[in-house]
Amino acid sequence: MDTAVQNEKTDLGTGKVGRLLFRLAIPTVAAQVVNVLYNMVDRMYIGHIDVIGAQALTGVGVCMPLIMIISAFAALAGMGGAPRASIMMGRGDYPAAEKILGNCTTLLLILAGALTAVFLVFGRPMLMLFGASADTIAYAMQYMPIYAAGTVFVQIALGLNPFITAQGFAKTGMLTVLIGAALNIVLDPIFIFTFDLGVAGAALATILSQAVSCIWVFCFLAGKRAIVRLRPKNLRPEASVLLPCVLLGLSPFIMQFTESVIAVCFNASLQQYGGDIAVGAMTILTTVMQFSLLPLMGLSQGAQPIVSFNYGARNSGRVKQAFRLLLIASVLYSAALWALAMFAPQVLASIFTKDPALMDMTVYALRIYMASTVVFGVQIACQQTFIALGNAKTSLFLAVFRKILLLIPLIYLLPALIPDKVFAVYLAEPVADAIAVATTAIVFTVQFRRSMKQLDEEAAALAAES
Repeated sequence: MDTAVQNEKTDLGTGKVGRLLFRLAIPTVAAQVVNVLYNMVDRMYIGHIDVIGAQALTGVGVCMPLIMIISAFAALAGMGGAPRASIMMGRGDYPAAEKILGNCTTLLLILAGALTAVFLVFGRPMLMLFGASADTIAYAMQYMPIYAAGTVFVQIALGLNPFITAQGFAKTGMLTVLIGAALNIVLDPIFIFTFDLGVAGAALATILSQAVSCIWVFCFLAGKRAIVRLRPKNLRPEASVLLPCVLLGLSPFIMQFTESVIAVCFNASLQQYGGDIAVGAMTILTTVMQFSLLPLMGLSQGAQPIVSFNYGARNSGRVKQAFRLLLIASVLYSAALWALAMFAPQVLASIFTKDPALMDMTVYALRIYMASTVVFGVQIACQQTFIALGNAKTSLFLAVFRKILLLIPLIYLLPALIPDKVFAVYLAEPVADAIAVATTAIVFTVQFRRSMKQLDEEAAALAAES
């Protein structure tokens, strides 16, 4: 293990940043894209079920807030704990990194148990609140109880995988998602069509696939290849270990949790102004928008071990270089996605439905909803770098500002100001994004310069002492 640790330290601490970012980011981006397939593949098959496809797709769409809540709690532990573990690795304190991993594992298991109980007991009224109608609730209830029963697999697979990437094993982290997604792609048509299980078959395929990913993660982190290893002695929770992780994880948690709240707001407003067809289009929009978030999150997760490790090692030059490359890659990706949504929205819409009315509504809405995606890479790069630096307060503020202070009020304010109510609801997203990106860029510029100056001063003081 000592040799492995030294190799890892040398790689993250002195290897060429561009090459290192490429090596870490490509697998994590691939993993995030593949991760979208869990829900995408379900919706693609469900949307093409004869006769009931459009209504079944809308029913599964109203389950998305609950699915997002599960992912959000996984991010609370995983995205909060993994950067902390990387910083400890940069300081050479590997026992502290292992204690963080063990405590976060326990937290994920506790959260999984609580979420499963809540969703199984209160699932139906929550789905009605989230926009289900009398025509779609039956399909939602076929999907959600099965998915809720497998919450523990989702929590562990999503929550512990960042600890694999944080150690520099990006390809292994990619395989976590790739194995599950590949299995999901195979099982979906078998359960949905061959066994004639319909929507319930899609949920069953997803949960079985996540179970396999969960086993894979456990086996790797407890095995000899892991540098920071999962050990039984570190599972006992300690407030001094968990609290900093939870505070740092609040930003990604709010980013994902508020997606659930926002989905409720969007679905309720669109149900009022546009009916089931507008809610169905929103289901597709949410899925497509995940492509603009999860691959960008993959880029930032690839950069996170480099930024966090070198921040812990007090090497500001490498931190700056890693952020600069992350920003360029993120902006280029978001610009390409924006171009696809603006000039070929029908390509994206046709993946999910063949219903003419739903297709027309989705093509119309995509151009509105994703109008500000071109600059969204700036938001993700800056906000996730704050997390990698351990700056919980600023990252938390930016997450709250965009989702809670801007987007949710705009969903209700714009329809009161614009005659076309459905247009106004979809317009809330790009307006909120544009304001949030401008604010984030300003805050990041000020805070990042201050952090790097402080880091240089600490490095100089340590050099003087030695």
